[in-house]
Amino acid sequence: MRLDGRRESTHVEDRRGKTVATAGGIGLGGLIIAGLITLLLGGDPTDVIKMAGNMNSGQTTSAGYTPSAQEEELATFSKRILAGTEDVWTKIFAQYGKTYTPPTLVLFSGSVQSACGNASASSGPFYCSGDQKLYIDLSFFSTMKKQFGSDGDFAYAYVIAHEVGHHVQQQLGILGQAHQQMARMSEKESNKMSVRIELQADYFAGVWAHHDNELFGSLEEGDIDEGLAIAARIGDDYLQKQAYGYTVPDSFNHGTSAQRSRWLKKGIATGDINQGDTFSVRYEAL
Repeated sequence: MRLDGRRESTHVEDRRGKTVATAGGIGLGGLIIAGLITLLLGGDPTDVIKMAGNMNSGQTTSAGYTPSAQEEELATFSKRILAGTEDVWTKIFAQYGKTYTPPTLVLFSGSVQSACGNASASSGPFYCSGDQKLYIDLSFFSTMKKQFGSDGDFAYAYVIAHEVGHHVQQQLGILGQAHQQMARMSEKESNKMSVRIELQADYFAGVWAHHDNELFGSLEEGDIDEGLAIAARIGDDYLQKQAYGYTVPDSFNHGTSAQRSRWLKKGIATGDINQGDTFSVRYEAL
């Protein structure tokens, strides 16, 4: 991607070097939200929802953290991508007479406390609707390369843009409505709703890429292929086959490799937020 000279977002909270010291249990509402956290690594959901409870009791302490030069480059990269999402979504919202309020990007190392509870780096990047912040341990990008063989700046940008996609859903009232419906559903149906949420976030990531390229000429040859490659490698079917050798479709909560790639690609191609309704489409046709 061409990012030289691009501005960096100021909506960033750097918590690297701070670790969660104490925490208690969280309520049902928090667990519902935590259950929707995007596990881009396909980790065990219990790693995410093992939240310790009363968030008011949580404290953080500095660990004298010194980031490497490579990590600082990734931090700068992330801030520039976030700034790009701000520019794009502010413009799109304005076209519909709406005001876009950007999320805050929280950089952390090891573990972090959010309004959705505590999470570890192994959980992968996630968006918390409770505080409207997206969280990422920058070591995740190294994990992407090692575990999935996925590298490249657009693959990394897609990860951030996907989480921002959840924030767009929150801003539009989509995420809140979906959460309410999921609370009344069976586990099987709730998983299907989660797939719809995740695929729309993929689509919105593609919409961002489309408009970011129009505004800044940011995409280079091979960039889109990088994004589609990582989207395919974080599909539920791919991850389950890698881990267990078989799939359990009723447990899918992010979408298959084909679905994730298809919706990301559609978003990139159209750039039209109106064509990203994953909730009205028959589930089998997603």
